[in-house]
Amino acid sequence: MADSVTVPGPAIAASTDAAKPARHALLVRITHWLTAISSFALLLSGGEIILSHPRFYWGETGDDFSRALFQLPVPSSRDMVPTGYHYVLPDQNGWSRALHFQAAWLLVFTGLLYILWGIFSGHFRRNLLPLASRDRWRAVIADHLRFRRPHPSEAHSYNLLQRLAYSAVIFLLVPLTIWSGLSLSQTFDAIFPYAVESLGGFQSARTIHFFCAIALTLFILIHLAMIVRSGFLRLTRAMITGRAQDQP
Repeated sequence: MADSVTVPGPAIAASTDAAKPARHALLVRITHWLTAISSFALLLSGGEIILSHPRFYWGETGDDFSRALFQLPVPSSRDMVPTGYHYVLPDQNGWSRALHFQAAWLLVFTGLLYILWGIFSGHFRRNLLPLASRDRWRAVIADHLRFRRPHPSEAHSYNLLQRLAYSAVIFLLVPLTIWSGLSLSQTFDAIFPYAVESLGGFQSARTIHFFCAIALTLFILIHLAMIVRSGFLRLTRAMITGRAQDQP
């Protein structure tokens, strides 16, 4: 009589998945979705704000009659701005500025909560500190250059390049974006005048803020592309429930 093979049933598979450590902690999931909402609002409102004056300068001052460091090839929503176009767009500067600052404060408080939790819980040390040997670095970089699809077992941890990218965004790019953005507030400038001075002036802060926004947008697009390639539903479900499945 042939030996029988026991196939794990749904209950056993479910219990196995439940026994695995959570892929994302609850606070990580909450701050992730709050950051996603605020980032979308910031990009939408920021685009409208730029259309009111799509010219950028360096230093402290810059206006309609100053020579621009560069300007975007788009018309403006204000007829006094010399963009070279013979028409103006509808002015959306009111609601866009209000939404931009509200979403910015949501991002600031969400980020502070995440940073404090990440430090005291050991999340950064366990999941973001990029520890790897030189050979491992070469292997991971080669895999990414070949656009290799991640193995399902990698769903339970960040790989090396993810750790580097997330660390750079969390500890460098986002703080610089927030710092340059707050420097554009007259109230913040009055309380912390060195904020603008440290960035080279008001117009310099605005230009730096613009390039930070471009870099964050590129990061978000690459992030979404990698999610789609690695299994959109599986990874999105993991960010909602906290559990990752080995099978897509």
